[in-house]
Order: sequence, then structure tokens, then C-alpha cells
Amino acid sequence: MIDPGTTKYMIKAKITADGIVETPDVIGAIFGQTEGLLGDELDLRDLQKGARIGRIEVDVRSEGGKSVGEVLIPSSLDQVDTAILAAALETIDRIGPCKATVRVTEVQDVRASKREKILERAKELLASMLAESKELGTSLADAIRDSVQLEEIVSYGPDKCPAGPLVDTSSEIIIVEGRSDVLNLLRHGIKNTIAVEGTNIPKTIQKLSGEKTTTAFVDGDRGGTLILKELLQVADVDFIARAPPHTEVEELTKKQIMKALKNKIPVEQYLEMYGIENGGKEKSKEEHKKENTHRENSHDSKRSERRDLKKEKEQKDSRKEETKQKKQEEKRQKPDKKLSSQQEKFYEMLRDMAGKRIARLLNSKGSILSEIPVRDLANVLNSEKKGVNTVVFDGVVTQRLVDIANKKGVKIIVGTKMGDVSKLPGNIKIWTRKDFE
Repeated sequence: MIDPGTTKYMIKAKITADGIVETPDVIGAIFGQTEGLLGDELDLRDLQKGARIGRIEVDVRSEGGKSVGEVLIPSSLDQVDTAILAAALETIDRIGPCKATVRVTEVQDVRASKREKILERAKELLASMLAESKELGTSLADAIRDSVQLEEIVSYGPDKCPAGPLVDTSSEIIIVEGRSDVLNLLRHGIKNTIAVEGTNIPKTIQKLSGEKTTTAFVDGDRGGTLILKELLQVADVDFIARAPPHTEVEELTKKQIMKALKNKIPVEQYLEMYGIENGGKEKSKEEHKKENTHRENSHDSKRSERRDLKKEKEQKDSRKEETKQKKQEEKRQKPDKKLSSQQEKFYEMLRDMAGKRIARLLNSKGSILSEIPVRDLANVLNSEKKGVNTVVFDGVVTQRLVDIANKKGVKIIVGTKMGDVSKLPGNIKIWTRKDFE
């Protein structure tokens, strides 16, 4: 019997006999009818004795008075001799007393099959090795990085606020909620952060916000809203950045952090976008103490918040009515401005947008290309490729918007009012509501 380890090829043949035959009949026919046919070099008996041909396996069965089956012959000969031997099998025309046919269906390269198994197993082993290596490398890198970050984080000021190492020397600071947020920003190379650690804003941060350009970077949940409201009451915040909804700053990836900071907006625009009144800086210490007590009790906090929102809405409605009456009075006293047909169209559009917080992008013919929320205006305009000529929106005209519009070739910007715009390109016209009234 041939050693399976040295087998190169497997000859597979199908047999059909017009009668009932058994395994010994098939083997006898193979040896008997090929004897002397191929010469001494390819005599099956000699090849089997010399372990060049292995044990011949036969699987035969009878069906309806006829016999069908399969023959397997393992070979360690080369390709040419194996092919000759396989072709010789098809010369068999009788098996026992019956007429028969033999058809070779396949000469399988056993080594190729083994190579495929080796290849698949090698892939599995390599993937396992790479995964273990990567995990080990990542864990080592994370361990070193965390160690460096823990060394870099400092306790800043009398209140010992967790902060990055550059918070004192940088002209800009980023205020976050907790120590974990500072560590996450340090992990991604942002070292001018400082944490408030609670809703009671430390004096250190209040003082620091008055000396440096300040960005409040808060969580995208209700806790982030509470922190932001407290900051707006007691600190001098210039910009606001928020994590995506229902996520925290400590969970963000580097890409999410950079995107949030890039899309920060001025405080004035944020307050107007979300209808928040920033009048809490004159609150007394007793009121702050009362608010903190309410936050500790969730039920009282919700009830107090509903009362505050109702009162705030009543005050806002009252101020709107007063402003409306004042504008009507001023309009009666002032002579009517002569507006061009283009200005009248934009003014009508601006009045139609009032309170809807939307923006419209127009082409040079005055046709509307798209209508979008104001909060998406900067990003959409920056990626717009349809030749925007005019931007009309229910919001504040900021320097960032002007810079993007100038880069995109916009000629006219129409907004509710002008923000802090220090660099005004000569090729852009900016009109606000007061220019029409």
C-alpha cells in the first residue's frame, strides 16, 4: 500500500457494467486487461510492489440488473506516467462475464489540495498572530500614552481645577466638564483645557475666562446644557462647542473632537439660534444656591425649570411686543426708504423667514437653489458647488460666514443683524433688517 504522505495524484474513474459484478471482479479486470499493455515500466503489479501505485479502492453497487461504481487509484508517478495509466483504464471493456465501460472523471493533484489547506490554515494563524501583536502593541502604546497624560495633567489655580499643561500660557482656553474630558483631549494633543468639575463654576475659571479667549466644550446631553447655562451666567464665554447628541466629550474620537471645535459658534449667535436669554450674570448668591439645591433634587429641578421657561417665555413675548411697537413707531416717524426691486425681494424673503431659523441659497438669477437650517449654513455653503450668488438667512452675520462666502464667490449676504465682523471684503454686499426699514 502506498504511503499517503508520498501520494501525488488520485485517479478517479466511473465504471458501468451490464450485469451484477463485485469488487474482486473490478480489480481483476484492471490488472488483467492492462497487463502487458503499457510495457514493463508501467506494469500495475510491479508499480504496486514498488510502492509507486497505492491500494486500489473500488465502490460498486447493483441497480436494476446493472452495476455502477467508482475506482480510486493513488499514484506517486509523474504527471505523464499517471496520465498514461489513467488513459489505459478506459480500454477495459469487460468486468467478469459482463460488458463494461470505464470513464476517467478526474486526475486530482493531491498536493494542490494540500497546498490549499496549508494556505487557508496559514492565513488563520497569521491573522491570529497579527491580532495578538497589534493588541499587545496597542496596549503598550496606550499604557505609555496614559502615563504621559497623567504626568501632563495639572491642578490649576486655588481651586485646583484639572487642566492641561498649556492652560496658563495659551491665549485661548477650552472649558470642559470633568477630569476625564481633559484626559481625552490631552490624548489627542489638545493641552489648553480646564475642567469645572460640577455645576458650581470655580472662581479660577471665572477669572481665567475674563483674561483669555474662551470656548465652552460641553456634553451633548441635559447635563451639558446645565453646565452651559451656569457658565453663561458667571463666566465670560466667547464660543460654544457641543458634543454630538447623547454623547459625552470623554467618549469622542479625535475626528469628532476636531469637528466639534471647528464648528464652534459665537455665543451671541448660539443664544439667538436656541432662543436663550443671557441675563443671568446679575443673579444673587442666594439664587445660585437655590438653583444648585434644585439640581440636586431632580423633581424640584424639573418643576423649577418649567416655571423658569414659562417666565422666560412671557418676558420674551413682552419684549418682542415692545420691540414691535417701537419699530412701528420709528417707522411712522422716519421717512420711507427707497428700496430697489432686488432689495424689496430680499426684504420680503427675510420677513417670511422670521423666527423659522432657515437659510436660502440663491443663484445669480434670484432662483432658490436650496433651503436649509441656519445651523447647517456654514457647512453646506462651504461644500456647495452650484454657484451660489446670494445668501438670505434668519440669523446673525458672522466673520466666519463672511470668510466662507468670500471664498465661494458669494456676492450678497442678507441677515437679521450684523455680528462682530472686522474684515469685510469689498466684493460682498451685506444687508441686514435695519437697512430695509
